[in-house]
This record gives sequence, structure tokens and C-alpha cells, in this order.
Amino acid sequence: MNPYSSKPFKALILAAGRGKRLEERTIETNKCLIPFNGRPLIEYSLENAILAHVDEIVIVVGYLAEEIINKYGTNYKGTTIKYCIQKEQKGLVHAIETSKNIIGDADFLLLLGDEFLIRPNYGPLLNLFFNENYFAVCGVIITKNRGDISKTYSILFDDGKKRVYRLIEKPKNPSNNLMGTGNVIFKNAIFDFIPLTPVNQIRGEKELPDLIQCAIDDNRDVTFYTIGSEYVNVNTPEEITRIRQSDLSEK
Repeated sequence: MNPYSSKPFKALILAAGRGKRLEERTIETNKCLIPFNGRPLIEYSLENAILAHVDEIVIVVGYLAEEIINKYGTNYKGTTIKYCIQKEQKGLVHAIETSKNIIGDADFLLLLGDEFLIRPNYGPLLNLFFNENYFAVCGVIITKNRGDISKTYSILFDDGKKRVYRLIEKPKNPSNNLMGTGNVIFKNAIFDFIPLTPVNQIRGEKELPDLIQCAIDDNRDVTFYTIGSEYVNVNTPEEITRIRQSDLSEK
């Protein structure tokens, strides 16, 4: 039971993509089941969902969906798991859209099945969302290497209120050291902004920062909080090596 709200609160874990940049590693194995430190990658997000005291976990599956469904079934450490199928891999926002019926009217914490977060800290994130009534709270880390931000997104904000006014997908020249992650808490009304989200002209799909930007442009209050100490979204062989050869594996 979520201690912050009497209303249902869910986790939405996106695990539908193949991960073509991981080459032969994902031909016969779902990327989210690649082992790190003796555990499948997605299990770190499942653990984070438990840390966030969600009432239910929803997993979006697609590529080799049966691997994840057969491994985790309908329950993880006492929390119900439900699944929805993304039949076509049309990107992250489309994956969120496919979950709408199963999420129902609940607010939710977005997590990625292929992300690795070190020393996760959800209490203040949840407090901001539930007690200060933000529409969304973006989980960020403070990185020393701004080049890493070009793999996710950057955040521009008001210094006084820390209200986010601009998100930039994969910036070439970030203006600060805040690196956006896949950890974002949303009001359920975020689904209303999916039809308004533009298609990225380079990638041909809708992007998470653009979805959040649509809400910001509609005068919805969005803020951020430092969610952990280090973060990797695993998309390339080099990122697998980075986790396995560094202290990132010491969660």
C-alpha cells in the first residue's frame, strides 16, 4: 500500500524493444533479461517499483514477450504484475499509450526495463508529487560528464521555484549537469497529451521529453529531483561493459 495516497498508484515498466544496437546479444534474449551482477536488468526496475510502494506493476512487453511473462508471472514480492503488448515497436511514448486501459485512472511511476540506477532515492520524489501536487516529477542525476546527457535529455528550469520550463531530447550542448532519466512520476492526465505530442523528425517516433513538454506548455507544473547517484540506459555494448567493469555494478 502506498503511504502517500489512498488513490491507486502504479509502476509502468517499458520492456518491449529489442535493442538492435546490442547486436547478437538480443537475437534470442530480451534485452531486459541480460544479467548484471547476477540479476536480469529489468529486475532492478522491479525492485525500484517496490521501493516506491506501488500498488501494482504494469509491464509493457513486445519483443520476445513470453520470456519476461514466463519469468515473472503475475506477482513480484507480493505486488501484482499485469502485462500489455506493444505489437509494433513505435517508441517510448507509444508504449505508454498502449498501457492506458491497464493503468486505468491511476497515477504512475514510469520506469524503463533497460535502465540501471545507482542508489535510488524515491522518498523525496514521491513527496514532491503527492504532497506538493505536481503534474509530473522528473527523476534526474547530476553528472560530471555532460556528454552523457546527449544520450537522454536535459532540463531547463526556473532557479527559484525549480519549475521545469523546457526539456531537450539528446542535446548536443547541454547548459547544465542535470541528466534526465526514465524515472518520471505522472498524473494520469498525461495520457491526454499523447495525441498532441509531435513525432520526432529524425527518429520517426514520439519522444518522452516532447510528451512532458506538451504538458508544460499547457501550464502544468513539472519539477525534478535527484533520483540517484549514477544512471545508465543500456543501449550499446559499450554501456554493458561500463556497468560490468565499474562500481556501477555495486548497487
